Amino acid sequence: MLSVRPKVAELAFHVFSRSLHPELYTLHQRRKIERSEYELQIDITNCGHVLTWQGAGMTVCEVATSAQQPLPKRRCLLSRPLKGSRTERVECRGNVQYKTHFQLEPVSPDIFWMMQQQLGDGQTEGLLHRFDASGRMALGAMSYVNVETRRKSVLVQSLHTFPDDYAIVKVESLVSIEQDV
Repeated sequence: MLSVRPKVAELAFHVFSRSLHPELYTLHQRRKIERSEYELQIDITNCGHVLTWQGAGMTVCEVATSAQQPLPKRRCLLSRPLKGSRTERVECRGNVQYKTHFQLEPVSPDIFWMMQQQLGDGQTEGLLHRFDASGRMALGAMSYVNVETRRKSVLVQSLHTFPDDYAIVKVESLVSIEQDV
């Protein structure tokens, strides 16, 4: 099975207050993290990632994917094209706060290949997936997800490369359970 990326012009970013059925996307890597206050599932997909956080009676599901990907309309908290740079914030029930910053960054071929090499060569503590080459480029795309957990919060940093477009998608998301005031 080939696992190549869509074009960056076709990317979208969504946040749901529900989990997504796994048959809606092609899974390449998965990691589950359990803490006393929440659970997190990280999926690297053919287009980007799906993060599913559950805690305080709330589900937050972040999806970086193709705009052509059929996704549910119900309980969609946020839906944006993945273009430029954007910061978003969603306050959920159960004192759950979700904050994200995502950007699509076109880079020069030299910078792109340097980033690809650093990702591929280094020892990583996060989740890394190397995709097949598309045929046009000798090297395939990569996805990397790093997670920092605390008792009541999690910071997730994602990086997805798109060799055919010399572009990098960076996403940094924080999900936290705030104290009652």
